[in-house]
Order: sequence, then C-alpha cells, then structure tokens
Amino acid sequence: MVATSRTRLLIDAGLSRRETFERLRAIGVDWRSLDAILITHEHGDHVAGLGAIAGKLNDGARLIPTFLSRLTAPAIAWGERVPPIELFASGDKFTIGDIEISSFTIPHDAADPVGFSFFAEGVKISIATDLGYLPGSIRLHLAGSDVLLLESNHDLDMLKVGPYPWPVKQRVMGRMGHLSNEVACSFIRDGLDTRTSTIILGHLSEHNNHPAIVEQCATEALAGRELFTRLLIADPRRATESVVY
Repeated sequence: MVATSRTRLLIDAGLSRRETFERLRAIGVDWRSLDAILITHEHGDHVAGLGAIAGKLNDGARLIPTFLSRLTAPAIAWGERVPPIELFASGDKFTIGDIEISSFTIPHDAADPVGFSFFAEGVKISIATDLGYLPGSIRLHLAGSDVLLLESNHDLDMLKVGPYPWPVKQRVMGRMGHLSNEVACSFIRDGLDTRTSTIILGHLSEHNNHPAIVEQCATEALAGRELFTRLLIADPRRATESVVY
C-alpha cells in the first residue's frame, strides 16, 4: 500500500480478501479507507483476490476504482461482477487524490506489465517487480526514488536444484521472467540512486529463495557503496514493516 494523509492506494491484489484486510489491520489501516486499487499485471499472484476485494470495497455507495492498463484488463477473468475500472496506457501519468502516478513498461511475460512511481509531499516511491532484467529505461524511472521496492525473486543455485520443472526454471531465469538476487544486488552496487533512503527487496520465491540469503547479499552490496540506505526484506509470509516519511 502507498498512502498519504488523504489518499490510500492498494497495489496489486494477489492475496485473499481476508488476508489482505488482516495485513492492512496489522499496520493500522481500515480497508474501508482505501481509495483505489492499482494492478501491475494479470498473473494470479497479483490478482487472485481482486474480485473479492474490489467487490467488498464497492458494496456501499462509495465507488473504489481499479486502475489497470488497457491491455491488462481483458486478460483478467472478472466473473459476473466487474468493479469500477479506470484504464490507462503504459507510460501514462495520472493522479489519484493527492498522489501523482507515473506508469512504465517492464519486461515480463504478461499482456502489458507495468511498474509505478508515486509522487506526493516531496517524496518519490517506486515499485518494480516481476521483471526479467533492468534495462536503462527502468533505471531512469527508478532514479531519484526516496523509497524503492525492487524484486529479488530467486537464488540461482536454489532455483537450479529446486522443485520447478526445467521449462519453468528457464522462464524464471529468462529476460521476461524474474530478477535474481545477483541481479538485484548488482543494481544496488552499481545503479542505486544515492537519494534512495529505503530499499525494500520483495517478491521472494518461497521455493527458490530465503530472506536471510537476500539480506546477506544486499547488505554486502550496500556496504560496498557506503550508502546509508535502510534495507527491508519483504517476507511473503507476513506484512512488511511500514516506511513513514
């Protein structure tokens, strides 16, 4: 979730409605206060709970829209009840409440996957997960971020000996798959903006990664840069600590 004192945005909806609302409560947020849902792409781990969450949010008189790209919307199985939808093209900029949002294309095997940068009250927050590599265009979008959520999906050695079938392993390692710990930490060493005061490494695979491995890799990368950047690891099993500015 990204929020100001006036606006609260839920980014993706891959967890069940119950789990999502419980995690919001754990950080002191009432689900009824959400103003919109933003979707990065249509894969199940990002939209599995969307129908139930959006349906509950729109049970009353207040309409809570779901923002997603024009190419992503048709790729989602909405069911009988389609929530209020706001469409945008990848690369568009738009505003929700007092938060300005910039979308950008990411390399992933989905219909039209996007990342987001959020601007409010002099703070920039960027989110980039589910991407096979980090092209220059994405590095430009991430530049100047005060807070950055970046994917650190898998440990290559764990992935190679893990339970996935070989075609799935190839997909994960490919240029339209997911970022490895090695690539994420290489970016920290060579490309992380000195303005970034908090980096959150997330979208960790439960089968092919471990928070302790990610933390060790990233800590060493930060030490090599001598950056005073706070490091958080987003454990998929629990709510991540809130970052407050």
